[in-house]
Amino acid sequence: MGHVVAVVGLKREAAVLRGLDVVAIAGGGAPDRLARDLAEAAKHASGIISFGMAGALDPSLRLGDWVIGERLAGAFEGACDPAWTSALAARLQNARRGTIHADGRLIADPAEKAALSRSGALAADMESHIAGRAAVKAGLPFAILRCISDEAEAALPPAIAVAMKPGGGLALGAVLASILRHPGQVTGLARTIAGFSRAYGALEEGARTVGPRLAFDVR
Repeated sequence: MGHVVAVVGLKREAAVLRGLDVVAIAGGGAPDRLARDLAEAAKHASGIISFGMAGALDPSLRLGDWVIGERLAGAFEGACDPAWTSALAARLQNARRGTIHADGRLIADPAEKAALSRSGALAADMESHIAGRAAVKAGLPFAILRCISDEAEAALPPAIAVAMKPGGGLALGAVLASILRHPGQVTGLARTIAGFSRAYGALEEGARTVGPRLAFDVR
């Protein structure tokens, strides 16, 4: 049996999956590198899942809520594996199911979030389009499981857009440089980081609830 590959943005998200028999690959905002790593990992995989944080587009979603993708929209479009989607929903019964948007950008502006919500998308992340494309190329089941880290009405400060290093580490130098250029963002940045911290608790709890191989074996 091949491994389950989980595509995440940050190493901190990957750490949540330790002990769950999942191979995590952190994109870190480097799409070409992520695509290459995924193509290699897919050769010995049973399935690919996009996992981690997501920004809410639907205004009813709150920090720590879970979303399960049924469809992917944005830079790559297609359906998620219905059996895997149902298995995830059985483990996280309060999760919302629907369309996830991903095009490689951080969606920071509430007006753009509202427009994407009107198109039918629940949430957005920065890796699912790459994960979905890799799964289709390899002929593998694909799923999306994401936890809300910022709400639809929240405007994300500029530092968040530069916070990831390739490979998923924290780009502290880039964050500090952004603060120096835009010092007015400090209050919003502190609020955003506090929200992320709350969401990480929900992310860890939810991952343990879903269990080994992120429910792939009960699909």
